[in-house]
Amino acid sequence: MKNIKWLLVPEEHVYSASFSYLSLIYTEVEVNQYVEQLKKATTIQFKAKDIFRASELSLLGVSNKHIKRDLQKINDGEFLSPLFLVRNTLNHQLIIADGYHRMCAVYSLDEDAIIPCKIV
Repeated sequence: MKNIKWLLVPEEHVYSASFSYLSLIYTEVEVNQYVEQLKKATTIQFKAKDIFRASELSLLGVSNKHIKRDLQKINDGEFLSPLFLVRNTLNHQLIIADGYHRMCAVYSLDEDAIIPCKIV
């Protein structure tokens, strides 16, 4: 099993990527609130399979170029940013605001792998 390395502090671009994605779903006011909450949130851990199931998303295959890139990072021993998650309490679904490709890459290696996340 490959040792997956995680950053303790998310890369700065993760916040803008989360803002961009969440802007498709929520109003600007709500997005700003979520991003501010994510900045303050403590990093916690979940299993890849639980994140995948809660998000109700399709799993991307290893042929996806972004998955390949993240798998290469893992193989090269590079550090990955934690996932940013938002709980959609209206439909009891998890939104992956940033890190979908990282989650799919990790899941392809080990569905029981522990993934650091910031969740609000």
